[in-house]
Order: sequence, then C-alpha cells, then structure tokens
Amino acid sequence: MPLNEKGNKCEKGKECEFTMDKIIKTIAEELNIRPTQVENTIKLIDEGNTIPFIARYRKEVTGGLSDEILRELSERLNYLRNLEQRKEEVIKAIDEQGKLTDEILQAVAIAKTLSEVEDIYRPYKQKKKTRATVAKAKGLEPLAKIIIEQKETKPIEEIAKEYINIDKLSEEDKKNKDKVVNNIEEAIQGALDIIAEDISDNAKYRKEIKRVLFREGLIVTKAAKDEKSNYEMYYEYSEPIKYIPSHRILAINRGEKEEFLKVKIEKPEEKILAYIERDIIKGETQFTQMLKETIKDSFSRLIEPSIDREIRSDLTEKAEDKAIKVFGQNSKQLLLGAPIKGKTVMGFDPAYRTGCKIAVIDETGKVLDYTTVYPTEPQNDIEGAKKELLKLIEKDKVDMIAIGNGTASRESEMFVADMIKEASRPVHYVIVSEAGASVYSASKLATEEYPDINVSIRGAISIARRLQDPLAELVKIDPKAIGVGQYQHDVNQKKLAESLTGVVEDSVNKVGVDVNTATPSLLSYIAGINNTIAKNIVKYRDENGKLKNRKELLKVPKLGKVAFEQCAGFLRILDGDNPLEITAVHPESYEATEKLLGKLGFSKEDIKDKEKLQELRNKLKTVDISKTAKELEIGEMTLSDIIGELSKPGRDPREDMPKPILRSDVLKLEDLKEGMVLTGTVRNVIDFGAFVDIGVKHDGLVHISEMSDKFIKNPSEVVSVGDVVKVKVIKIDKERQKVGLSMKV
Repeated sequence: MPLNEKGNKCEKGKECEFTMDKIIKTIAEELNIRPTQVENTIKLIDEGNTIPFIARYRKEVTGGLSDEILRELSERLNYLRNLEQRKEEVIKAIDEQGKLTDEILQAVAIAKTLSEVEDIYRPYKQKKKTRATVAKAKGLEPLAKIIIEQKETKPIEEIAKEYINIDKLSEEDKKNKDKVVNNIEEAIQGALDIIAEDISDNAKYRKEIKRVLFREGLIVTKAAKDEKSNYEMYYEYSEPIKYIPSHRILAINRGEKEEFLKVKIEKPEEKILAYIERDIIKGETQFTQMLKETIKDSFSRLIEPSIDREIRSDLTEKAEDKAIKVFGQNSKQLLLGAPIKGKTVMGFDPAYRTGCKIAVIDETGKVLDYTTVYPTEPQNDIEGAKKELLKLIEKDKVDMIAIGNGTASRESEMFVADMIKEASRPVHYVIVSEAGASVYSASKLATEEYPDINVSIRGAISIARRLQDPLAELVKIDPKAIGVGQYQHDVNQKKLAESLTGVVEDSVNKVGVDVNTATPSLLSYIAGINNTIAKNIVKYRDENGKLKNRKELLKVPKLGKVAFEQCAGFLRILDGDNPLEITAVHPESYEATEKLLGKLGFSKEDIKDKEKLQELRNKLKTVDISKTAKELEIGEMTLSDIIGELSKPGRDPREDMPKPILRSDVLKLEDLKEGMVLTGTVRNVIDFGAFVDIGVKHDGLVHISEMSDKFIKNPSEVVSVGDVVKVKVIKIDKERQKVGLSMKV
C-alpha cells in the first residue's frame, strides 16, 4: 500500500490518488512543466495513445509538449511507477518479518530512487551464508548487542565465556564448525562480524558515503599491461567523479573490459571512518578500540567493494543515458535528411579485392542496371571501370552518384571525380553514410525485396536509395546499425533499442507516409500500426488496388477504430477522393477545416489548384486565430496546425533540412593548408565535438572549444548531423591522418 510523506499508509481507496499526485509533482518539477500538463499526458498514455499521436493531435491537452519531452515523461512515469511498486513490495516483505517500524515506513516513503529503497531493504534481505549469519546461528547476537551498546563494565572476556558452547553440543553438532564456539576469541570475533555486517547494511551510512564519494571521490586509472593501445591517455590518469564526462566513463569502461586498464575509486577513507565512528562510539570504554577496528573491517571488507560497484554502476548508467540521447539526436537528423527527388542515381559501394558494386535506380527507386567494376587495388582496372560506368551514365541518364563512405571510399571518390569529367552529361557525386548497408543486404527483408539480385549488389541499391529518400531506406535497418553516436555497442542494448525505436517513430510520423507506396517496414513505424497491420495494408493494396481515402483503412484486417484514430493523420493519399488527405489534417478535423475554407471563400479542391492555393495562402495569413478557433470550436494550436497544412499541402518537412553537398572534384590531405576555409557536412556529433566531412579521406574534428566564441555545454546546441557548415583548417597531422577544424571562421 502506498505511503504518504510521513510514512503512514494511505486511507483505503485513496492510495492511487496519492501516489499519482506524488508522481505528477515529481515529473512536473524535473521537466519544468505544469502539473496539469503531466496529468493530462498520463491520462492520454494510459488510454493507449501513442507518443507521435499525442504530440501532433493532442496539443491542446498537453499544452503543446514536444515528442522529445513526451518520451522523457513516459520514461520517468514508468520508472516512478516501478519505484512505487518496489516500495510496496519492500514494506510487505519487512512487515512479514514483523520488523516494520514507523521509521522504516518514513524512510521508504521519502526514497527517491530504486537504489535508496534497496539500501533500506538490505538488512532484511534473505542472505547467503556470511560470517555474520554463521555467528548468528551460533547464538552470538546478544553478545553483539552488549558490545554495540557499550554500557557493560564487566570485562568483555568474562561475558564472552558464557557463549562458549563446545561442551553443550551433541557429538553430531560438534562436527559442524558453523555451530561451534570453541573459545572467548571466537565468541568476540563472531559478535564483531555481526556488528560489521549491521554497519555495512545501514542505509543512512551508505547514503552518506555515496554522497561523499560523488562529491570528493576520484576515478583513478592505470595501465594493466605495457603495450600501445587507444587508451594510453588513461595509463596514468585521475579525475574527480563529480566532473568526469560521460564519454570518458564509457572509454574507461571499455579499456577495463579489454584489459588495458585497471580502475579504482580513491576516496577520503579517514573522513568516512570518522563519520561512522562518531555515530557509533559513545565515549572511551573497553569496547572503543574493538569497535574502531570493526568499523574499519566493515568498510574495507563489506562497504567499500559494494559501494564502489554501485558508484561505477551509477556513473555508467548516467553515461549510457547521455550516449543514448546523443545517439538518438544524431539518428533523428540522419533520418530526417533532405531527400533528393526526381533524380536517377548510381549507387557506388566501394571495395578493394572484391570490386566496387554498382546499381542504377530511377527517380522512383526502381533498379535499372547493376554491375561490378574493379578500379581499386589490387586489380586497378581504371580504364575498364571508366568505360563501363560512362556507358551506364549515358544509357540510364544518371544525374548523381552516391558513394558509400566505407572501405576504399576515398580511392573510389578519386576515381569517380576523374571519370565524371569525361561524361556526356553533367553528373555530381555525394558521399553517403553506408552504416548498416551490409546488415540490410543480408537481411530477410532485402531477400524479399530483391530475391533475384546478389546480396553484394543490394548494398549499392541501398546506398543509392539513401540519397533519394534517407528515411524510407534507413527504417529497413536495425537502428543500432545506423552508427552515428559514441560507444553504442557498450551501452544497455535494451534501452538503446527502445530509444532508437522512439526516434524512428517520431521521424516517420513527422514526415508522414504515402499509404499506397510505403513498404511494410516504413508503415510499421506509423502510430498505431504494428508489423501485422503493416503487412495487411500492403496485402489489401495488392488485392484491391490503391486506397482512395483514409476511411478505407478500416477495411484492412486487424486495423480497428483505435488504430485508425492513431494512424490516419500520418498516412497520406496523394491522388484519392479527398484533397485534405495529402496533408497531416486528421479526419477528426475535416469538418472544422472545410468550415474554415468555406469561411474564406474556398473549397478543399482548391488546395490542388496552384493559382487558387496562392490566394488561399494570402487569406490564411489574415485569420484571427483566437476568434476563429472559438467559432470553429477547436483549439488554437489545432487551428494553427491546420492553417500550416493548408498553406503548404503535401509539403515534406525535410525540405527545410540542409541538402547534401554535391561534389565534382576530390580533395587530398596534401591539398590542405592551415587557414583554409572549406564547406563540410557534419557526420557525427559527440560529447566533445563534431566530425565534419570536408572531402578528404578522414573526417576532421571540430572540438567543442572551437565551435563558438560563446561558452557551450553541449555540441548539439550548435550543430546537428547533416548540417552543412563552414570550417577553417587549424591543424594537420599527416602521420596520423587527422585534421583539426574550427567553426570560428
């Protein structure tokens, strides 16, 4: 049963109400939003609404919370509910032992984290065999109580005599060491073992020790073996726990896992011991010295190893959460990269020995041609490759070449830059991230899409399609394989998968999907649609032809009214019965939208007429939002969204994103000079800066200190993946093939 702030059990029937109030208040404070926003959002989540649907179509209810905040709210809601449930379980378990007190109830009630609750429960947990449990089985608890109370004046040795039991046991029991107390020393040591474990289990001490460690502790690393590695900066290194950034924690963890580093936490041990002594020792008595030694034993043998593990675990968890957040932000930018529409693209998947795989796709993504050429080592058949590709460029009227950024990418780029000078038509090339292309090529999905095409060619098709429509192509790949973050293989994989699935959902729903052309993998990320429904939509489409209106979705097996409400606004029907269905206007708002159009002297058909659309745009700018929303009986935010959709019907929000840099010539590291100003594309954003593709073999690093003249806490405040930025070359390390860049141009 949940507790109120004083630790008293809530009245029957009021437990949920009190718990929810507490959760709502906590989340509102953490996210700096109003409690009513939290309360309303929780109701929507509990009713089964998806985050993309709530973010887009329930703005009035949430007060316009973004999808990022809504996801954070949802995560915290799950955590806090689990916390409350765990509190109930702990109280019940302690109560069943007959040891529940008002003090314990209050401590559990005010605990803010699961680890605090576990610390409170620690003394009452069923323990495995320990020195203390053995001592308790020997009947030494009363002796431990005498020592800890420090009141007895009779010499402890005399008292301990009474606990020697060797003569009182049966012959059978004497054989069991765990039952025998042979002498005074054993009796006293057993009692002290009980005290040591009690000290170790004390939640108050553990909380204070953790607080001291987070404030004053140091992470110290040393080399575990004398050999070169990526972790050399950590071979003799220390940093305060309170300042260490997340990327360093993950780097140290990896170095330790790979056995290059030894890691320990340095702490103010004397200060910690003095704190416990002050609480336990009551003046100078016969027990003082033995208690001091017991406190030290408890700390070094029991407290320190477990607290160190917990501190490292807490640091890792926070670092992982940060890395996952960065990974999500980067992935979102990549997913929402500007599509290159209406172009025939040649996908170029570079390699050495096995040859470069080539696939040409038309503007709809249909495969026109594919081949393999060998312009790179060891064959170096530059002339043969050139002849073959120039023939395809002419035959298929290729506009652009998308080159994957993996192995042999720069050699391939040099070949392509040279070749296109001889082409009969203007051709540009773009370097495209090929992360996950090989994973996709061998996947079941790729086999279903291209059953007759060799697995090695499928990668080139994927690279070409990524240029045409990054989102539609990248949703086919496991989000973890997209590869724009740091340490994504070191973090909690379940959390990473959940976070990235959310990022993909938000991205797909932000853009919207053409229900008549979308693949099942793309449809499955739409709000309210699972894999089964996605396949059913495609099957329905194949059997009945194109869907003519959104209502027709209700005929799709397993797509009921609830799923329809969630998904309808995100699915587009480009040449159907209702022109509003090329927009994100939800069916629930059709009536209000048509009233608005009628009020302005237009019909929904006019949004397809270019001339009338321009007139409509001008009229929409004059709408009094507040007054019109009341007249139409809809919310002001909903009306603003409707006006936005009518102003640019069928517009792809990705059009606002930076376009890929088109290149026609290659740049070598030798061409670079300090002070040169170049244009580049941000490929990855990490804690300490951003990697920018400036057209040489390796991406250059803009350190966080070179991003802005102002102080910035996080590189993502300044740049995102896909951004096109001007950078100045400030450092060239030819030996290590590294380039330092600055955005202070």
